[in-house]
Amino acid sequence: MSEERGRARDFGIPLTGEPGEWNAITDVPGVQVGYVTLVEGDDVRTGVTALLPRGRDGVGTPCAAGWHSLNGNGEMTGTAWLEESGALAVPVLLTNTYAVGPVHRGVVEWVRTHRRDIAPEWLLPVVTETWDGYLHDIHGAHVTPAHAGAAIDAAAGGPVAEGGVGGGTGMRCYGWKGGSGTASRVVRYGSERYTVGVFVQANFGARRELVVAGTPLGRAAAEAAEVAEAAEAAREGGGGSGGGTGAGGGPGAERPVPPGAGSVIVVVATDAPLLPGQCKALARRVPLGLARTGTTGSHFSGDLFLAFSTANQGALTSTFPPRPAADGDAGGAGDDAPYETLRFIPWGRVDPFHAAVVEAVEEAVLNVLTAAGPMTGRDGHHVPAFPLAALAGLRGARTD
Repeated sequence: MSEERGRARDFGIPLTGEPGEWNAITDVPGVQVGYVTLVEGDDVRTGVTALLPRGRDGVGTPCAAGWHSLNGNGEMTGTAWLEESGALAVPVLLTNTYAVGPVHRGVVEWVRTHRRDIAPEWLLPVVTETWDGYLHDIHGAHVTPAHAGAAIDAAAGGPVAEGGVGGGTGMRCYGWKGGSGTASRVVRYGSERYTVGVFVQANFGARRELVVAGTPLGRAAAEAAEVAEAAEAAREGGGGSGGGTGAGGGPGAERPVPPGAGSVIVVVATDAPLLPGQCKALARRVPLGLARTGTTGSHFSGDLFLAFSTANQGALTSTFPPRPAADGDAGGAGDDAPYETLRFIPWGRVDPFHAAVVEAVEEAVLNVLTAAGPMTGRDGHHVPAFPLAALAGLRGARTD
């Protein structure tokens, strides 16, 4: 009998901080999430996720933003312009490594069709990825530009599905089935109440590294799983474990995937008024949340993080001038020279927002593990679900 999956809090995992209404990135007002999930035949296990900072109606209205790379064995397009301008005005799309190209084109086509006014001549989409080639025929042209547009069209607020959905469909996390996860935290600042939300596409970590609520569960869970998988293989007359890395012997065997290899993408959203540099500081705190779940980082992992603030709406619009400036005219031909004003939380008071990122990232990763069910894909490769029985005894006890 298969286990009923759910979210980390459903299983009594003790977690710190106050979540928002949905405990999701969509608790940040205006943020929408959309999925296209592709599970077809024996070897298509992939998809596309769209994150819209201000919803479809707000595409083209910039947010203050910053990004950070913990390890660069991955791809996130558009970061050179994001670094230059400190602004994000387009949807963020997540998919698999070899689908970045068609998804990038899909964003351009969607904007050209629906918001031609904001990018009549050029657009620099933000598309990022993790590798799903163990379960998915990653070399096949299964993801198309139309799937990117469909994910944007599907984006909505409210509860967010987790586990093997969207861009996270074929992913693994700590050797178990991985995928998409989210969480949020409420931060009180004087009389104001702000939200920090995160979205994770988790495809990283080795089984024996896993830590849950300060308790190292990975080694015991891995050993129990290896015994169970060996017994299952023996019953089926096979000789190997279904949870392996793809290593094999003989001519044409796949090269083994190094333990811990993979990637993780994290998008952080907040409605707190922050400067672009402060958004970058939030992105730099993501690794602390990942580390709470046990990872030490892998050289073979692409760990890329993006953070944005939806406050100060309209204040960054001159980053995208409507027409070229004339010689000596900083404001554009015939315009008065503009100024902008940003309201922001003082640097000395941002620590509660840093803490919110760390707490939400930890929970989002655990939500991936508790939500994702087992999956079999390319060449019969099988990735088991994280065994929920391993969580017994954690309720109310946190050791960190």
